[in-house]
Amino acid sequence: MRTRRAVIEAAAHVIGTRGYQAATMAEIIQRAGVTKGAVYFHFTSKDALARAVIKEQTDPFLPPVSESRLQDAIDFTHQVAQGLRTDPLLQAGTRIAVETTFSDDPLVPYQAWTDIITNLFSEARENGELLPAVVPERAAEFFVSAYMGVQLFSRAATDRADLPERVTTLWRHTLPGLASPGALGHLDPHGRSIEIAV
Repeated sequence: MRTRRAVIEAAAHVIGTRGYQAATMAEIIQRAGVTKGAVYFHFTSKDALARAVIKEQTDPFLPPVSESRLQDAIDFTHQVAQGLRTDPLLQAGTRIAVETTFSDDPLVPYQAWTDIITNLFSEARENGELLPAVVPERAAEFFVSAYMGVQLFSRAATDRADLPERVTTLWRHTLPGLASPGALGHLDPHGRSIEIAV
């Protein structure tokens, strides 16, 4: 397990720095400090390794739990925004997604994030926090798509230095179409400060 983790972390660093297409298995093996055989025991190809990076990028991020699941969704997205500035797994997952989007076999890491937001929105609906016409699954898919665009724009413009502010702006424009009038006045689009270990 230690070897597997070392390889995934090495892949995340190399892919996050050089990009998915430019990263080589030789470079990942060298950074991991393991043998070629050890790497290929766990991962049969760079594609398999990239899929592992994508699968594990959400692990450190658990949504907070409070009385407002919509506020929890806001807080969660701000936690991820902070992680995108410092966490190699998240950074690598983003590069993999972008670089393979137009390939014949795209590696799409959005589903895990969409599932998390769908669950939060579904619970928010049960709590009466969403407008009646909002469908949690569709709203989550839209939000994750918008979030991906916002963070890519931030990466290009400021190397994600302004990502928290951009996420706040995204929520300010999204919440009126999601939140019930009773919930809207109690939500903070800036997110509450919650520490997360990444």
